[in-house]
Amino acid sequence: MAKLKIALDGPAGSGKSTAAKRVAALLEYAYLDTGAMYRAAALAVLRAGVPLTDSTSAEMVVARSRIELRWTSEGTRVWLDGEEVTAEIRRPEAAQAASRVSTIPGVRAILVARQREFAAAGGVVMEGRDIGTVVLPDADLKIFLTASADVRARRRADELAARGETVNFDEMKREVVARDQRDTGRAASPLAAAPDAVIVDTTAMEAEEVARLIVLLARETERAAEAC
Repeated sequence: MAKLKIALDGPAGSGKSTAAKRVAALLEYAYLDTGAMYRAAALAVLRAGVPLTDSTSAEMVVARSRIELRWTSEGTRVWLDGEEVTAEIRRPEAAQAASRVSTIPGVRAILVARQREFAAAGGVVMEGRDIGTVVLPDADLKIFLTASADVRARRRADELAARGETVNFDEMKREVVARDQRDTGRAASPLAAAPDAVIVDTTAMEAEEVARLIVLLARETERAAEAC
């Protein structure tokens, strides 16, 4: 069967990462978490002591940083300049910094080039916020996941609580809404569904339902590609 490029986009808490990992496993495809790349890039900027408002310096830091993502049975492991930072990039401060760093056009250009290189051969599930619109506009299948702000905030709060962090739901919801505003309003690659994307509302769906639906769409796309 033809090996597809699958783009999976959506706002924070919509279930992208869970769905993408499961879909990649079911299809035996490679998986790339672009959000982890941006978090690692943001961590590099923070460690360099560069203000998040200094676009030029931030771009220089990211350009010389070595970010590696490795998919294992336990999930994506992330290295920054030879040091594993998997846990560190999942902290709230890294997520907030990533949302800011990702608005810098030069930083996005650097990481997008790396992401396209990863996907060049196909057989990949890539998730993020601009995959179908900017990173892989030629993707064979584009999915845009969404869900209510309440549900997305609850998912994020549960995720952090599972790691032993104290979470205030109201504060988490405010962060989710604020991030939505930043992601949809940024000048560089704003969050938006591609015109040809399949939009899936995950508010009332279980993770496995979402993954199985995407796999079904992928199989149909594979068959269509084979028939051409």
